[in-house]
Amino acid sequence: MKSIKSKSIFNKTKKVIPGGVNSPVRSFAAVSSTPFIVKKSKGSLITDVDNNSYVDFIGSWGAMILGHSDRRILKKLNSVSRNGLTYGAPNEAETEMAEFIVKHISSIEKVRMVSSGTEATMSAARLARGYTKKDIIIKFNGCYHGHGDAFLVEAGSGATTFGKPSSSGVTKGSSKDTISLMYNDKNQIKKIFSKYKNKIACVIIEPIAGNMNFVRADKSFLSLVRKLCTQNNSLLIFDEVMTGFRVNFKGAQHCYNIKPDLTTFGKVIGGGLPVGAFGGKSKIMNMLAPEGPIYQAGTLSGNPLAMHCGLETLKIISKKTFFKKLSSKTKSFVDNLNNIAKKYNYAFHADSEGGMFGLYFTHDMPKNIQDIKNSNLEEFNKFFIHMLKNGVFFAPSAYEAGFMSESHTEQNLKKVYKLFEKFILNSTL
Repeated sequence: MKSIKSKSIFNKTKKVIPGGVNSPVRSFAAVSSTPFIVKKSKGSLITDVDNNSYVDFIGSWGAMILGHSDRRILKKLNSVSRNGLTYGAPNEAETEMAEFIVKHISSIEKVRMVSSGTEATMSAARLARGYTKKDIIIKFNGCYHGHGDAFLVEAGSGATTFGKPSSSGVTKGSSKDTISLMYNDKNQIKKIFSKYKNKIACVIIEPIAGNMNFVRADKSFLSLVRKLCTQNNSLLIFDEVMTGFRVNFKGAQHCYNIKPDLTTFGKVIGGGLPVGAFGGKSKIMNMLAPEGPIYQAGTLSGNPLAMHCGLETLKIISKKTFFKKLSSKTKSFVDNLNNIAKKYNYAFHADSEGGMFGLYFTHDMPKNIQDIKNSNLEEFNKFFIHMLKNGVFFAPSAYEAGFMSESHTEQNLKKVYKLFEKFILNSTL
């Protein structure tokens, strides 16, 4: 595929935007390549400025659960935009969105809308600290909760040490109250709660991680975390920015039958527009200003366009058959890929839940970030380039999950199967 215009535009962009992108993973640096520049999108396809079309398994990182430029969402957007783009004042769609989330997510009684997933997690952590009057945040290696200073932390030298900043510009002061542990490690979390008893404000976790590829938390591990938080008067925060209304209509918390104290959302609930949200029990949420002493605000929070389009999306996917079909399609996809790899005894594994999936270049199911680091990253890079050259767009990093939409067709999937088998045959020659 030709990429003359894309390369020209990218080189021009690098002169005015750091790295040529507004979010690092878009740079294709992890796969030693340069990105294509998008011109338009429709359904399961995304088209670049050189008129190359790709079957898209990113879907704006999970937001486009219906597919790109869905006619129902565009119709809603066209209708509501005529009444104004943003008000800086309350609008009825905010109430309708909040009522919808409260009705369908049993752990939530009140919800606050924001404009991004990072905003949601930052606000939830501040709320947890203010509510509990404690300082320590526990997170897990490989879970990404946005670019807030308190979350850009790597594990310290041992299981009972505080984290160190993982980004330049994050001060030691910002990270001194964050502890980062190994995902799915029961012993570490037990030791931390024992050592810092009555000092832990919250534990924040992706119940199914989407930023170390697609990695499930063990049910027994999540149950233990829930138990420890309850026993120690600490809040459990489920980061469902990716998994909310994506792995299941009621989120990953429904899959595990575990109720967090606070939940963060994003992606799907905006219908393709910038959005975020966090919610929980009324007694916790009422601590937010203007009712309580914990300050949080946002000029574009509850933006009418995002509220209307997001709510329209949620209503569509709430139909009983929607997730049944989406889950079946995604599971069939990963099963077929697994069977192709097994046929050639090729080191590969795939897994899925709802409309979210992971591809791993290893025989075993990963349990944590270290397992992903130990997989064949070089082989993934070759796979990515092979697929992209042949019109299939997966995440440009072995550390990112993939996403299926309602608009993906059997023809799209069969194309991947053929390309994957060809890739294996070439790799094993």
